[in-house]
Amino acid sequence: MAKKTVATLQSSSKRLTKAIKMVKSPKSGAYTFVESVMPPEMVNEWIAKK
Repeated sequence: MAKKTVATLQSSSKRLTKAIKMVKSPKSGAYTFVESVMPPEMVNEWIAKK
């Protein structure tokens, strides 16, 4: 499963990170990409979640 943090975004006084992970569909077996913008501290927790 591929995972990568691709950008660090600045919005006013908050520091945000955009994370992308690849998720396999149980029905078709195809992979899709899920994107989310969050604080950098939450990235590892979000990636570890299935």
